[in-house]
Amino acid sequence: MPLTALAASKVAVVTGGASGIGLAAARRFAQKGMKVAIADLPGAALDAARDSLIAAGGGRSGEVLAVPTDVSRVEEVQRLRDTVTAALGPVNVLMNNAGVQPGSALFGPPENWTRVIAVNLWGVVNGAQVFAPGMVESGEPGLIINTGSKQGITTPPGDPAYNVSKAAVKAFTEALEHELRNTTGGRVHAHLLIPGFVFTGITARGRAEKPAAAWTSEQTVDFMLKSLEAGDFYILCPDNDVDRRLDERRIAWAAGDLIENRPALSRWHPDYAEKFAAFVSEAKRDEGLQVAALNASNDD
Repeated sequence: MPLTALAASKVAVVTGGASGIGLAAARRFAQKGMKVAIADLPGAALDAARDSLIAAGGGRSGEVLAVPTDVSRVEEVQRLRDTVTAALGPVNVLMNNAGVQPGSALFGPPENWTRVIAVNLWGVVNGAQVFAPGMVESGEPGLIINTGSKQGITTPPGDPAYNVSKAAVKAFTEALEHELRNTTGGRVHAHLLIPGFVFTGITARGRAEKPAAAWTSEQTVDFMLKSLEAGDFYILCPDNDVDRRLDERRIAWAAGDLIENRPALSRWHPDYAEKFAAFVSEAKRDEGLQVAALNASNDD
């Protein structure tokens, strides 16, 4: 059913709103008639995003804000809150979406680790801690959507700082939702957005055209909105290459490392390559048997 927090004239704040998933979400909110504030680093991209949101919202320039913000700095997030509240009113939807991925190595440049953790994790923590108390106090229905990553769940090798930041976002968002649902009134809820392969500035890596395997930011946001209406906490997005069943098997295998005391990241361990492939194939076989059984029952 429709969420009242996403209704016309409600107020949404989106960090990382100058591009990618953040801009796509802000655009959908504006199209719903919401008042929208986007926060991102200052520059031409933020200014252009504001103009596009005014157009998406039917030209209502007074209902769109673009606020230069470094989400890793709590004082700037506090200024964002105060600016939005003064101009648009109490916040109903907060999307902590700002993220960076400069690349990292375990023994690589420490500044990459510092920046990734500061933006990807502390940006989410700052956003929730600054905005949530007022959202709860208002007594109005509210949503806090934190953008995580499948890399924070299955933690593939190659970019440990990013994995650590997104694993922490998952843990934080779970704790946040537990806290909110046990708060008197319980009208504000947290959700974890877990995108698949999405073609954005972070993932483009010099490519001008979207790879066939990737979803667009708009597809991801549309899936997010349907999942929110269904009441999902974990918004696990597929893409054009990976469906939910494969995601489930990858996540289950990662959890199995601990349960079965396998080597760390056994999915990428040469001794377990065949076992993992068989584990995935088993799910496909079971799915095929279920479809065959269903077809047989329909024939009766």
